Amino acid sequence: MKRHSHFTSVAIRWLAILAAAACILVFVFSLRSVGTRHGEEGRQQLETALRRAAVACYAAEGVYPPTLEYLQEHYGVQIQEDRYLVFYDIFANNLMPDITVLERD
Repeated sequence: MKRHSHFTSVAIRWLAILAAAACILVFVFSLRSVGTRHGEEGRQQLETALRRAAVACYAAEGVYPPTLEYLQEHYGVQIQEDRYLVFYDIFANNLMPDITVLERD
């Protein structure tokens, strides 16, 4: 009878260890998922802020900002350059510029 009891307690310990490891793995993968969503949200917010600032410039000055630096200097847009890569292509001063924000790896 003691042998059966010893086997059961060892099995229960291993099951507890496996369950704890599974919980840790689920937690880690959940954090990764949240981090990915947060990064995408930040990217979208920056792109929206850049577009709004460009429209505000057009409304105030009658032309779209000639450069990204102009937007930063005159309209207070702040870019975390270590985190985001911004492409700002302007075709004409009366056409909305093409603004693309990518998250750096």
